[in-house]
Amino acid sequence: MAKKGKGNRVQVILECTEHKESGMPGTSRYITTKNKKNTPSRMEMKKFNPILKKVTLHREIK
Repeated sequence: MAKKGKGNRVQVILECTEHKESGMPGTSRYITTKNKKNTPSRMEMKKFNPILKKVTLHREIK
C-alpha cells in the first residue's frame, strides 16, 4: 500500500508570458505538478498557446 501523508509533489499553474504583452483578451494557462524538493524555484516550460497559435514560454504563478 502507498504511503499516506504530505508529499513533495504540489500542483502549480503555468501562465503564458507573451500573452500579457500582446494585449489580446483571454489567457493561456496549464496546470501541472512539480516536486518542490527537486525544483524549489519557479518552473518554466514551453507550451502551446491556442490564442496566439504558437509555442510560447509559460511561467509558474502563485
